[in-house]
Amino acid sequence: MPQTPIFSSMLGSSCSGQVQPDMGERCVDPVYQDGNLVSGSLEALIERLVPTMDYYPDRTYIFTVLLSSRVFIHPHELLAKVGQLCIKQKQQLETGTEAEKLKSFAAKIIQLLKEWTETFPYDFQDEKSMKELKEIAHRITQCDEENGTVKKIISQMTQNLLMALSARSQYQEIREKFRQPVTDKGTILKTKPQSTQKDILSVCCDPLILAQQLTYIELERVNNIYPEDLMQIVSHMDSLDNHKCRGDVTKTYNLEAYDNWFNCLSMLVATEICRIVKKKQRTRMVEFFIDVARECFNIGNFNSMMAIISGMNLSPVARLKKTWSKVKTAKFDVLEHHMDPSSNFCNYRTALQGAAQRSQTANSNREKIVIPVFNLFIKDIYFLHKIHMNRLPNGQINFKKFWEISRQIHDFLTWKQVECPFEKDKKIQSYLLTAPIYSEEALFIASFESEGPENHMEKDSWKTLRTTLLNRA
Repeated sequence: MPQTPIFSSMLGSSCSGQVQPDMGERCVDPVYQDGNLVSGSLEALIERLVPTMDYYPDRTYIFTVLLSSRVFIHPHELLAKVGQLCIKQKQQLETGTEAEKLKSFAAKIIQLLKEWTETFPYDFQDEKSMKELKEIAHRITQCDEENGTVKKIISQMTQNLLMALSARSQYQEIREKFRQPVTDKGTILKTKPQSTQKDILSVCCDPLILAQQLTYIELERVNNIYPEDLMQIVSHMDSLDNHKCRGDVTKTYNLEAYDNWFNCLSMLVATEICRIVKKKQRTRMVEFFIDVARECFNIGNFNSMMAIISGMNLSPVARLKKTWSKVKTAKFDVLEHHMDPSSNFCNYRTALQGAAQRSQTANSNREKIVIPVFNLFIKDIYFLHKIHMNRLPNGQINFKKFWEISRQIHDFLTWKQVECPFEKDKKIQSYLLTAPIYSEEALFIASFESEGPENHMEKDSWKTLRTTLLNRA
């Protein structure tokens, strides 16, 4: 998705009236800098959201206001305010205005509602929002009672909305299976596992194919993350403005599920390495995952790449010095360079920007893939929120802050819509999603049994952990 062109400017209209204190004020004009809207009262921003005969808001403005307004006001309250403004304009147009102009205005209102219901369908999950939507739809339908065109469009819009809500509801019913804690899924370790035990190499020995299957899983999970889920990072913060919104904000299950996937993949990598008895095979496994991470990088799947690197950097794996001494680490060093945390992950951000630019001009879904490191993406939004105030000293909403947050979320939404070009391999994915994962304690036990403790501290840890696990069994 083109980043700069889409969010390059904010078209708008001014609002008039007297400046009054608190959040219910109207403003003389929203504040602009270099042609871009930077702040305004809540009422002014809402007024600019509603079309007129001669004006339709820029789609990036619509997205930003609909997304960020939930920090200050419930979606159903925003919809009610929009409805009031629509009705007011409709009444003005009905006074001595031709019917065609009224129909034109109605079409713009429908377009706004269509964009809203398609982008944020979950805003209409409660009865209040649906009631407001039906009320506006009823009023607008009256503009074209003769041929019923408006009524048909609204009917289709409502049907699509209900289908979207149903689809999300179905996902929520099964999402718990993606939220399993990272624990031992097999028998607690008592002795080293048999060398004949199934491992990832027995299921897939091609790094590229495994990277493609990881990308398939990533895109599947990312597809169930919605813009309002991401905005909860902001609306959950302690702000004087969002106290209204806290009571019924959707829980962040989707974000937790995706974060859990990252942790599970990291622990799976560590498990696959630590549980191998023979050093030669263990070395091969390490080099295999290095190649998988490299293929993920080439694809643009940075999240899986980071998860794999994180798994190999866990202490139970990192301490296997005899194993690492046999590993050809040149490729691993390159990967770690890309994920170097110094300068706020500057190297990673450069690579991400390159992938994003490739995606903008890509002719195939394969080249469009951009899967950012999700926890870094979340942190960026979090720090944007913490560094910049929701409101400026004059009481106006800091629109520039929310525009930047919305831009980043919009980029993410565009990346998640890419259709996966790789065919699903059920056998490989079944292993990735269901293979036993050791707990941190079990990983240390397996690591110590692969390569014995090297100092007194490790010896004490080994004895303590082994005793703990055996007693627990």
